[in-house]
Amino acid sequence: MINERTGKITRTTRETDIDITVSLDGNGKAEIDTGIGFFDHMLTALSVHSGISMSIKVKGDLHVDGHHTVEDTGIALGQALAAALGNKSGIKRYGTSYIPMDESLAMTSLDISNRPFLVFNAEFTNQSCGGYDVCLTEEFFRAFAFNAGITMHINLLYGTNDHHKCEAIYKSAAHALKEAVTFSESGKPLSTKGVL
Repeated sequence: MINERTGKITRTTRETDIDITVSLDGNGKAEIDTGIGFFDHMLTALSVHSGISMSIKVKGDLHVDGHHTVEDTGIALGQALAAALGNKSGIKRYGTSYIPMDESLAMTSLDISNRPFLVFNAEFTNQSCGGYDVCLTEEFFRAFAFNAGITMHINLLYGTNDHHKCEAIYKSAAHALKEAVTFSESGKPLSTKGVL
């Protein structure tokens, strides 16, 4: 068993400057500052509901728009999660969660498999929630899944309020992650190959 499952990523480009630390066995303590208030709210939900402590500090070119900040945060967070998981030995690997948020219902099913893929089915009504363009939700999860090595299926079953839709999506992803990163009873890789 791994005693301390933490990952730290520093990523600097001409568009963003990012520092992320995650602890899989933390208490879901969130210290989030991306410069986009609604995105901070969603990442805080992701941390608290997954039980994965996250420190995320981002300075991005928000004078352009939020795209680089959100996508690059997904890249770096995925890399930090992958680093914290190491060889992924002994984790449950799979997680599925349905989460309601008032009138909205979202489902995430994922496999921490080293075979990254994203299926994302969600429609939004408005362009943005606060300073966050809701179309960036898919961009975040694509960047996250591909850099963490996760097959991830996200489906918004229904909803009318875009805030509630986004929050249901992030929280369903959080609860699916919480299940998948916990240790199995056997402590062995959950794979017929013997490794992930």
